[in-house]
Amino acid sequence: MSAAAARILIVDDEEQIRRFLTITLRAAGYEVLQAVDGNSGIEQCITQQPDLVLLDLGLPDISGHEVIRRLREQLSMPIIVLSVREDDEDKVKALDAGANDYVQKPFSTAELLARMRACLRFASASTMTPIVEVGELHIDVAAHEVQLAGKPIHLSKKEFELLLVLARAAGRVCTNRQLLEAVWGSAHREDVHYVRIYIAQLRSKLADDPAQPRFIVNEQGIGYRLRANF
Repeated sequence: MSAAAARILIVDDEEQIRRFLTITLRAAGYEVLQAVDGNSGIEQCITQQPDLVLLDLGLPDISGHEVIRRLREQLSMPIIVLSVREDDEDKVKALDAGANDYVQKPFSTAELLARMRACLRFASASTMTPIVEVGELHIDVAAHEVQLAGKPIHLSKKEFELLLVLARAAGRVCTNRQLLEAVWGSAHREDVHYVRIYIAQLRSKLADDPAQPRFIVNEQGIGYRLRANF
């Protein structure tokens, strides 16, 4: 989806933030909507159908977490949380509730626009696409085959499933709980050591240095992210 085709809803009670984001996003070619609280943000999501939502957690009527929960009951557009809160627990809670990404204020405009582009690309692609490509990584879903720069990478069933989840969300953080539920099922949602073990195995097979990762980035205390470009 191109910037010109995308409609962005800003849900934030700070007028200065809304004004700054509106100017920035319009300059980047986006159509912009605004909401000053959670309930009006939800209403606009239902009536205006934005392509992406920029959401502050500290709203005057209901919490941003509640907004995410209620939106996810009926809508699937990407949600990027913008918040001054530094607590990892807050980030995990927002991501587990259904947010697609989390950007801490103050933020780099270039970084925010890049994360928006990644979310919009992901939203426009069908999750049933038989071929998933991220940079030099080529995943054939039906054949369960993976190639990196044209060379086959032999993965176990769980390694393949874990890499596929990360690849379909390339550029976005996947929480440990999201990865566990997607690959091992809800019964294992607390078994974080599974993720650590299999991420280590994936990194080894991709020749990815965890100290300077080219592919899989560890978002400390939250989960993992596959770089969208490498």
